[in-house]
Amino acid sequence: MRHWSRDLRGQRVWFVGASSGIGAATARLMADRGASVAISGRRGALLEEVAGDRMAVVPVDVTDAAEMRRAATTVAQALGGIDTIVWCAAYWEKSDAVRWDAHSFARHYEVNVLGFNNLLATTLPAMVENGRGHVVGVASVAGFRGFPGAEAYGSTKAALIALLESLRASLWTRGVRVTTVAPGFVKTELTEVNDFPMPFLIDVDRAAASIVRGIERGRLEIVFPWRMAALMKLARYVPVRWWAARFGATSPAKAAI
Repeated sequence: MRHWSRDLRGQRVWFVGASSGIGAATARLMADRGASVAISGRRGALLEEVAGDRMAVVPVDVTDAAEMRRAATTVAQALGGIDTIVWCAAYWEKSDAVRWDAHSFARHYEVNVLGFNNLLATTLPAMVENGRGHVVGVASVAGFRGFPGAEAYGSTKAALIALLESLRASLWTRGVRVTTVAPGFVKTELTEVNDFPMPFLIDVDRAAASIVRGIERGRLEIVFPWRMAALMKLARYVPVRWWAARFGATSPAKAAI
């Protein structure tokens, strides 16, 4: 297996989805480690709070391809180029398969998957042409196995995991690194509305430390916290019939991740 070591000092890093939560905390930590950072998201005022006087702020709606192209140009000008992109944008709303909400399902894909597509379209061609770059995508352990209540969210995260793995294989000899990040439960705006138990819950600073440490060590996959990582990796081997029967007897709210 190929490994890379990363020194963040001087790296030009664009965070997309960094007005709060994991994105904001990781952007701050990377700036602390000497990276030149730009942050984007929809909420300009919150971005300014995160950035202080240390980061470039470029508000953007990730679902708008034209906006993303303009933002990429602005970020490249502000940083003098883009070495690393970190995708942190996400939309989460509990699903109810009994009362299917097509709009909510589509919204998950517009943000979580097609938004990332817009980011890749604006940055990946230049990385491939230059023979260097780093793509970091924040997915979730929710993408490892299907849970009731997470039909929309979980399936987008599964799509991200598969997409990042495919990119890694395709770009392996092109000088472009691809890192998959799959957190468990983290205390953020997305999870504070949850009304079900969240095992092994951690705060955003610990999540950010895990991500940055993994990047510096050249990890291709960063899954945390370790107990949740072990649990979800083992869950892949549970027989399909048992899995459906086990969670079919559990309320969607309590089962969702």
